[in-house]
Amino acid sequence: MASTERTFLKSDNTATVCPELFAALRAANVRCGDAYDSDAWSARLDDVFSSFFATRCRVFTTATGTAANALSLAVLCPSFGAVLCHALSHIENDECGAPEFFSGGAKLITCEGANGKLTVPALEAVLASKRPGIHQMPPRALSITQATECGTTYTPDEVRALTDFAHRQGLRVHMDGARLPNAIVHLGCEPADITWRAGVDVLSFGVVKNGGLSAEAAIVFDATLAQEMAYRRKRAGQLLSKSRFQAAQLLAYIESGVWERNARRANEAAQIAGRALAAYLAYPVEANMIFARLGTLEARLREHGFEFHVLPSGEARLVFSWDTPPAQVQRLVRCVEARLK
Repeated sequence: MASTERTFLKSDNTATVCPELFAALRAANVRCGDAYDSDAWSARLDDVFSSFFATRCRVFTTATGTAANALSLAVLCPSFGAVLCHALSHIENDECGAPEFFSGGAKLITCEGANGKLTVPALEAVLASKRPGIHQMPPRALSITQATECGTTYTPDEVRALTDFAHRQGLRVHMDGARLPNAIVHLGCEPADITWRAGVDVLSFGVVKNGGLSAEAAIVFDATLAQEMAYRRKRAGQLLSKSRFQAAQLLAYIESGVWERNARRANEAAQIAGRALAAYLAYPVEANMIFARLGTLEARLREHGFEFHVLPSGEARLVFSWDTPPAQVQRLVRCVEARLK
């Protein structure tokens, strides 16, 4: 019998805003004397995030992750240069050419890699295929996604291997951290271990997928890039006049610890569901996403009210959020177990 109960597992972008961040927005909803990053909330961002990452950094708020990615790459790569990235990366498949637009024409060069992860041999092969000279756009940056678009994570050593190789080739390194908290929780590491300490120059720091409303950030670890980032953000229309509301969300996200709590909840939900779906998994479950080749199980799950995307490759993508009800996760488990009996 079909179920009338709906469980939405299409994206963590559909999740609710967590109460701590709503409270921070209300607290910031007062008249203040300054705007455009000159308010008291924005003034604290660099110090709070420098403590979080255990190194001095600059924080540039943006309204979307696409803007954070595109601005970060524009700072790292000139208009005549190229960015190496995974073929499944968000910047290649889901940002409508924003990195190319914001950089003034930089090219994305895609690389293959199992489980959504780049490797040094894959990068070497792509670079070897490029002939020298002015007729092809020279690689100038590398972009890594953490956690990946396949829901897997790079260990600190894997990130370091990629960044060491990139820097030897004269490339700067960007990390798309839309789900960075999920990766940190899974790996049990410090935020620094998979970012600047592992060689990342600029980080796109995600908040919206993990309980935020409208605040993302570009984190600049190389101080020499900060001034250019400031001008590029303004020119791109990403310096909001009431930027205190973005800053308030980011401060509450870090200082209250909800970045970790929310990521842990989402990861644990994916782990529970992943164990039930073990026979169907396409990739290891290392964050808050499951990719599975469901076969006839797909119809059964849809009949029982589970909504999820199926990719052109045929894999179903189930995304768990910080607020996915545990009862719905258990309902999914029971549905799968009944099918396997």
